[in-house]
Amino acid sequence: MLDVGQCGCHIARNFKPQVVKTGPMSDKASLFSRLAQVATNIFTRRYGVLVGTDSLGNRYFRDKRGNSPRAFDARMYKEGRWVIYAGEPEASKVPPEWHAWLHHQTNTVPAADNPLRRSWQIAPQQNLTGTEGAYLPPGHAYRGGHRDAATGDYEAWVPE
Repeated sequence: MLDVGQCGCHIARNFKPQVVKTGPMSDKASLFSRLAQVATNIFTRRYGVLVGTDSLGNRYFRDKRGNSPRAFDARMYKEGRWVIYAGEPEASKVPPEWHAWLHHQTNTVPAADNPLRRSWQIAPQQNLTGTEGAYLPPGHAYRGGHRDAATGDYEAWVPE
């Protein structure tokens, strides 16, 4: 299943979308996503070369045909690169070094022990928006909606 991204390089594997059945089109959407998975697996087996795997189990591929499937326009196209996610497709699960490789910012394939990662950097984490782990600031409605009182240095704007 393709993740609708900027360059089309993010692909999900073994992801079963949760489709809410609300009408006659819901079965068609589920069928379409399954067919897209099958087509992606066939394409990857036929044209993909495994380049590497990250710590989350995502697998990264490049097109073994090179820059272009046709010889006469090879200079105009970049090499095809894509990821097949381990589990649910979430673009924020791609580590920064692999993101740079996917988007042709570097041609160097990231090593398992990334020399660019510093000791003070925390490990990348997927986007938690909409989940129980999402950040909610103090005073958020889901935290009771009680904020600290203003300290006196704030003056509300009043239109004249």
